Amino acid sequence: MTDDPSPASVPERKPLTPAAERALAEAEARRKAAEAAAATPHPKEFQGPKGPEPTRYGDWERKGIASDF
Repeated sequence: MTDDPSPASVPERKPLTPAAERALAEAEARRKAAEAAAATPHPKEFQGPKGPEPTRYGDWERKGIASDF
């Protein structure tokens, strides 16, 4: 008994539709664009909030008053 499947035992895949091929191509393009965007450095923020990003944690604090929205 071998772990190598013989070509006769592996079922053939159905051909992809044109819409599925387009979707796969678009997904690959988005993946490449996301990798390129992640590789570029982001500019440093000036006069931004101190500490953790307020929009991520859901509240803002200005002059001791926290507003939760």
